[in-house]
Amino acid sequence: MDHFQLKNGTLHAEGVPLTRIAEDVGTPVYVYSRATLERHAQVFRDGIAPVGKSHIAFAIKSNPNRAVLRVLAKQGYGADVVSGGEISRAIAAGMRPEDVVFSGVGKTRAELEQALDTGIGQFNIELEEEGVVLAQIAASKGMTASATLRVNPDVDAGTHAKISTGKKENKFGVAIDQAPAIFDRLAKLPGLNLRGVALHIGSQLFDLDPLEAAYARVGQLVADLRAMGHGIDRVDLGGGLGVPYKTSENPPSPADYGQMVARVTKGWDAMLMFEPGRVIVGNAGVLLTKVIWVKPGVINPYVIVDAAMNDLARPAMYDAWHDFAAVTPNGEKMVANIAGPVCESGDTFAMGREIDRVSSGDLAVFRTAGAYGATMASTYNSRPLVPEVMVDGDDYAVVADRIAAETILAAERIPSWLE
Repeated sequence: MDHFQLKNGTLHAEGVPLTRIAEDVGTPVYVYSRATLERHAQVFRDGIAPVGKSHIAFAIKSNPNRAVLRVLAKQGYGADVVSGGEISRAIAAGMRPEDVVFSGVGKTRAELEQALDTGIGQFNIELEEEGVVLAQIAASKGMTASATLRVNPDVDAGTHAKISTGKKENKFGVAIDQAPAIFDRLAKLPGLNLRGVALHIGSQLFDLDPLEAAYARVGQLVADLRAMGHGIDRVDLGGGLGVPYKTSENPPSPADYGQMVARVTKGWDAMLMFEPGRVIVGNAGVLLTKVIWVKPGVINPYVIVDAAMNDLARPAMYDAWHDFAAVTPNGEKMVANIAGPVCESGDTFAMGREIDRVSSGDLAVFRTAGAYGATMASTYNSRPLVPEVMVDGDDYAVVADRIAAETILAAERIPSWLE
């Protein structure tokens, strides 16, 4: 459920008509619902309640806006981060350092130092050399880094190839059959408290079976490590639950997921850690756009909107689906292609789709745009960087400004030898 509903014929975000936001802020613009964020955070927490000891770290990469993070911090969420910048965002939003988990395959030495100095709660080590370097840095500071070893369980998540992370050919984690030896070597290093294992097999999952298979493999690894004499008190199970991008889709609920996890991990006697992202923020946001033209086409007309692939990259990158809806629908339908103004043939959001009938000047939204939307935006074609708005009941605030092309241009320099 989300809080984007028609009221008196106009689409609202909670109590605010989207026409008002378009008039005040302009388009394109991302619009988030605080009530939806809070509801999804609560539903996920309730869903995993049967597992017992748990820790939830929101995957900041899915939506790093500071206002979004502040809402989740108030819900007691920590942060799953993959860069030094995301560490800074988590802390700036009010998340506790000890609730931050540092994932990612390419942590630099400077980022490892930053994380140690910040006092984060956990490093998810991706390769043996990283663990060695982390231990050396921590020891040189008179510190001990709390860490887990990320393993690759070689399980096909059944999702899009570009968001699959748990097959043997993917770049993440160490091969699970090599994990015991690597764990044993790293656990002996001063400066490192290697206390568990981590995994993540992919994103936008609609089937719990691959997750169950991966967790079963990791459960055996935990047993093997304990048999070797290692203390394991936490297991990071990652994230990946899918959201319905189409109204006809029915992904597993957090409650379904929690019941599966509780069953598979029974007897593990460890804190279970979760890294939800999309499932929290996906349906909590829309991209509000305006129709520039309805251009006749050979097969179907092209609805040209002022949002583009640089504002919402997922359709161009993954052929991803986002429902398209008029803000003030008239009840009529049309079959059309939806495209943006960027000078790329790939700047299309849909082809041959039945949508609400729209005309030049009409407002529309791309739904389920709260995850991997604004965070992946760029200024390609020298377009402004898209702004973000958060709605709270009958009020709203701009939580990220539109950054004009002129502002970006002003940050560039022509060297003296080109004058």
